[in-house]
Order: sequence, then structure tokens, then C-alpha cells
Amino acid sequence: MTEIYETQSERTDLPLVVMPAVLGAMIEPIKAQFPALHDVARVRMFEEFTSDEAVLAERLKNADALLVGGYHISDDLLRTISEQGHVKCIVFCGTGVASYINLELARELKVRVCNAEHYGDHAVAEHTFALLFELIRKVGQLDKDVKAGNWAWAGGDGLQLAGRRMGIIGLGGIGTTVAGIARAFGMEVAAWNSHVPAEHFERSGAVPVDDLNELIETSDVISVHLPLNDATRGIVTAENLAHLQPGTMLINTARSEVIESGALLARLQEGDIPAALDVFDHEPLAADDPICHVPGIVLTPHVGWRTDGAFKELTRQMIACMNAYFAGEDYNVAVSEH
Repeated sequence: MTEIYETQSERTDLPLVVMPAVLGAMIEPIKAQFPALHDVARVRMFEEFTSDEAVLAERLKNADALLVGGYHISDDLLRTISEQGHVKCIVFCGTGVASYINLELARELKVRVCNAEHYGDHAVAEHTFALLFELIRKVGQLDKDVKAGNWAWAGGDGLQLAGRRMGIIGLGGIGTTVAGIARAFGMEVAAWNSHVPAEHFERSGAVPVDDLNELIETSDVISVHLPLNDATRGIVTAENLAHLQPGTMLINTARSEVIESGALLARLQEGDIPAALDVFDHEPLAADDPICHVPGIVLTPHVGWRTDGAFKELTRQMIACMNAYFAGEDYNVAVSEH
């Protein structure tokens, strides 16, 4: 039986905020933030994760606002929750809300959509280097070898980061944090981002490169940190990836969709580019997906953002979005209801 956590259930005079599904790791962090909604709204959280739209719709029947994370809201579900009740505010627990909700349809339905910003800058940047270190030092495989009684050094010789060039595609909060870590490791850092002012490059210590092909061609490591929106979808093309030099390491902890569909798989199947990915075209990733069978590839299940610090800041922002909505104010609004 699904556990339901409620606050101020007797206050039927207050609007109802519903979280119809929740990732287990977020239950305690979000509960810790609910007191901030005291006398503002009552909360009902279903302590079970599901992406079944019929179940989600049923749980949202009486909701005034919605906290959502970890699942996509289809156009049908968005229409249903808008029509069956009075959900006029959706707060998404993440930054890349465009990957999970049709923002144009939300605008048509006059539903406010909010997200969180910069909560995972350090978490994703650190995971970027976890992936990079797996590529250059193969700690996971060496751990298995030692535990199996294999002390041979074959395959144990690694690559050194110091002196190598890190090319960053997208110099926002995460990209800037990656730049700082890379510099601390003694790497030269360069970056491409068409919408970042020159002083931002100066603060990050990254050398600006205006030509994406040049950045890709001259870097030892390419790390992707673009947000997904209409301007960035498919912005890294097959022609760009053709400039990857053999042995260049490629890491994507941003969004799969910022790379032209099919282009990355085609380039990696040539077999000369070590790669590590945390994001994919279809999630969860099927075991028979061709990307799983690229030799030497390192894959993680979109967990770069999932740390204790990120959960704390994420849930704080989610509740701040709700407080602002009920106060008639704006906070991290991706789509306005007006």
C-alpha cells in the first residue's frame, strides 16, 4: 500500500500541493522543506515512484499545484490535469524542464511552470570528473581485477590530466565549475559558448574559442554542458564530431538531445574515441541499445545531479517556487500562466 505523507490535512481552506510520485532519495530532503509552506498550502506526497499516467492523474484530481520529478508529463497528461482540476502551477525538480514538459502547451493552457537553477553545478561537475577518471585510470576494472586475484599491471597504466587540454562546450554554471576543477588538475581549459560575455570567460579562466570545430579538434577532452532548449537542440552536429581526433575523450553529462540525433553513436562506433555518458536519447536506457555495445564506453544512469547537497538545494528551490506562486510573485519561472 502506498504511503501518503500529508501536512495540515485539516486545513481545507488552503490550496493543495500534490507530489504524486517521488524518488526515494528525495523523500527526506523534501519533507524537511515542507514547513516553509505552513499556512500557505497543504501538501500531499505519495511516497512511491510511478510513471503510470493513469495513476498520476488519479492522484492529482484535487490538486491546485504540482511538484514533479523523475518522469515525463505527456501532452495528454498535461491536458488532463489542467482540465480535470485546477492545476495552474507545476514545479519541476530540475533544470532541463523542456525535456520533460511541453512548455508551449503549458503556455497555451495558462499553466505556470517553474524549475530549479544551479542546484547541481557542483554535483554534475564532480560526476564529470568521476567519468573522466574512469576513462583515464579504469578504477572500476582494476578493482574487479584485484578482487579476482589478478595483480598484473596490464591495462593499469593510466593517462595524466595535467598538461592536457579540456574543451568545454557550454560555459554556464556547471561548465564554469568544471573549468575550475580542470585548472586545479593542471589542465589547460578552453570553451565554446556563443551566448556568454567575454568577462565570463575571464572569471572562469577558460580560453574562448569561437569555432566549435576548432575546439573539438584541438582538445584532449571534450565535456558537454549545454542546457537543452530550442536554440541548443542538435547544435553539436555530425560534422562537428567528425573533427574529434583519435583518442580524444568525450563526456556528456548535459542532455543527449544537444547532439544531433544518431551522430554521437555513429562517431563512437568508429572505435577510436573513448567516451563516458550520463544522458541518453531514451531513458531508461535499454540493455540492447547500440550505445551499450560500443567498446570501452562508460555509462551511468543520469545520476550526475544526485548528491546530498544537490537534493537539499533542489528541494529548497522547489518550495520557494511554490511560496512565490501563492504569494503572486515570480521565482524561477520558465513559463508564465499569464
